[in-house]
Amino acid sequence: MTDTVHLSPPDVGPLEESYLVAALRSGWIAPVGPDLEAFENEIAARVGTRGAVAVNSGTAALHLALLGVGVKPGDAVVVPTLTFVATANAVRYTGARPVFVDCDARTGNVDVPLLTELLHRLRASGERVGAVVPVDMFGSCVDYTALLPACRDAGVPVVEDSAEALGAAHHGRAAGSFGRVGALSFNGNKIMTTSGGGMLVSDDLPLLARARHLATQAREPAVHYEHRETGYNYRLSNLLAALGRAQLVRLDEMIGRRRQLRDRYAKLLAPVPGVDLVGAEDVESNCWLTVIRVRPDRCGWRAADLAAHLAAHDIETRPVWKPMHRQPAFADAESLLTGAADDLFAEGLTLPSGSALTERQIVAVLGAIDEFLAARAGTTSA
Repeated sequence: MTDTVHLSPPDVGPLEESYLVAALRSGWIAPVGPDLEAFENEIAARVGTRGAVAVNSGTAALHLALLGVGVKPGDAVVVPTLTFVATANAVRYTGARPVFVDCDARTGNVDVPLLTELLHRLRASGERVGAVVPVDMFGSCVDYTALLPACRDAGVPVVEDSAEALGAAHHGRAAGSFGRVGALSFNGNKIMTTSGGGMLVSDDLPLLARARHLATQAREPAVHYEHRETGYNYRLSNLLAALGRAQLVRLDEMIGRRRQLRDRYAKLLAPVPGVDLVGAEDVESNCWLTVIRVRPDRCGWRAADLAAHLAAHDIETRPVWKPMHRQPAFADAESLLTGAADDLFAEGLTLPSGSALTERQIVAVLGAIDEFLAARAGTTSA
């Protein structure tokens, strides 16, 4: 191969170019404009919420969402240990402290019975729990059928981190719509992108209005610049919103391409003992990332061995998220663990999953995996 196959590169083309050019020619170059409002309305319609607020990152969306549900300094906020660091960082931005809970070994999503136990423990010890932040991992929704009653019984609001899951669903209901407020990400590697960006989605219109106010430096409605409190420079620009509108038009197409690629991985790896696709049974996933779990005691090789082989062919892979309780920045955080996240970090591998991958690139990736399996098994595996 002569070009690197990336994990999840942006998928943009003529439609995105046309939307950006139209926005440029409209003269709406400054942060706000008609594309920004339209993008918010279109995302809200897609997710099925009453409103949305576009911001410059998924992290900003999480920060504002936590403030919106009333998280205060000193609160405990329950966060899955298997997540990207932004989830935990946003908790610290509020002055609260993250308390980590382990994952379900099959899906990578939060272990709901363990979460329920943790909520009971925290309440019994007199802790104020400001929020629970479930994360829809790798494009698959958490089991909200079980999680929402547990949080409701504990009297704790849910802030849904759906940064990875736009377009996914749980029992027909869209990712991002389960919590009091949800947070989406449009980072460059996500299912759809605005280069950088995020969105709050919610039925709670006063919460969204408050978030919009804080995201625009908390400026008061005066002819001069008036500020009664500290705000943030978090709004998404009109130009990036135009890019997002074009991406949203193509979202189902891009999800379909990722699903087709996952199916090809599943077919190739099905005969291999000790290798499973994480969350493969979720037919409502957006298939953002295809993650395999490799059990060396059954297959005779490690995930790192396959990663090294693919790297030699200029094919990018990545371990799953290093658990937050293993991160030096959160070494002092409280956790309730089973070892599931540690095992998935040790045995998991994320394969190239992007909808922008060409057929030639896909064939090269599948061929390199098959070559590795054949060398290990002595026979071809496809």
